[in-house]
Amino acid sequence: QVQLVESGGGLVQTGGSLRLSCVASGTTFRINRNEWYRQAPGKQRELVATIDTGGTTTYADSVKGRFTISRDNAKNTVYLQMDSPKSEDTAVYYCTASNYVNKYWGQGTQVTVSS
Repeated sequence: QVQLVESGGGLVQTGGSLRLSCVASGTTFRINRNEWYRQAPGKQRELVATIDTGGTTTYADSVKGRFTISRDNAKNTVYLQMDSPKSEDTAVYYCTASNYVNKYWGQGTQVTVSS
C-alpha cells in the first residue's frame, strides 16, 4: 500500500508561482510512475503531468512551458511547480503513484488562481 499526501495549494495570482508537493509513504520502492491530475468544477478530470523512474516527463499542452514536474527520491516526494498560472488552472490537484499493479491517489489540494 502507498499513502499520498498533497500540500502547497492555496490562492495565487495570475503570473505568480506555486509549488505543490506530494509525499509518499508505505511501499514506495515499487513506484515506477507519478502523475498530477486536476479537476475543475463541472469539468472532467485532466492529466496534467507525468514522471517515470527514469525522469522522463510529459505535460498536457495546456500547461507545457509553465508547469514542471519533478521528484526527490530521497524524500519520496513529487513536486509540481506552477509558474505563470492562469485562471483556468483553478482546480483541485491530485497526485498519483503507480506500480505495476495499482494506482494510488492522494486526497487533493485546491489551487485557486485569481486575476
